[in-house]
Amino acid sequence: MAKSDDLVKYITQQVVTYIDTPKEVRQQAKASMKEQREGWQTRWFGMLPLATRMLFGRTKSRK
Repeated sequence: MAKSDDLVKYITQQVVTYIDTPKEVRQQAKASMKEQREGWQTRWFGMLPLATRMLFGRTKSRK
């Protein structure tokens, strides 16, 4: 039973801190996190997109 009490307490604290922060601060934090996030190609496929771009870029410059 203690785990569920801790969970309810944690969720309540998170909701209260979210409500207490001004809307502008939340939007700025969200925008900064979005800028720091890497692109979907890198997240899904790692270095493969970069390697293929480098490979095909090299073959185009030779022609």
